[in-house]
Amino acid sequence: MTVLVAISLTTGILSGIWGWVAVSLGLLSWAGFLGCTTYFASPKDGIRGLGLSIVTNMSGVFWAMVIIHLSSLFSVEILGYVVTALVSFFMCVQAKKTWLNYIPGTFIGSCATFAANGDWQLVIPSLIVGALFGYTMKASGLWLHQKLNQPNSKLAAAEAE
Repeated sequence: MTVLVAISLTTGILSGIWGWVAVSLGLLSWAGFLGCTTYFASPKDGIRGLGLSIVTNMSGVFWAMVIIHLSSLFSVEILGYVVTALVSFFMCVQAKKTWLNYIPGTFIGSCATFAANGDWQLVIPSLIVGALFGYTMKASGLWLHQKLNQPNSKLAAAEAE
């Protein structure tokens, strides 16, 4: 079994489980899939990729709330667009910090917050649990690939004799 097929298998199974978990816990299943996607697309693997995904998603939630709150202070619509432009600049420039250098993760967190009408209390756990599922999907797929493709130790020992 190839790595791709192994990861696809575990991703399929865990995606179904995520759907059930999201409904059971009252989370946003689509936001969880965004957290999962953030992990899969992360430039880092493993725990570092998981951390980078979560931190940048959370910064995106923060920046979205800044845009929402600052835009609500102005009755002139164009000023809301100016706020969005300025905050988007900061969303990108924060990537100078190593632990915030995954700009798509920031924008995914921000977009999830906008899509949930600013309900950050629901978006945050959905993104985090989704990222954890993404990590588990890939890690379990890699584990499955290794287990299915490692030579049978008894068979290998018998052939060596």
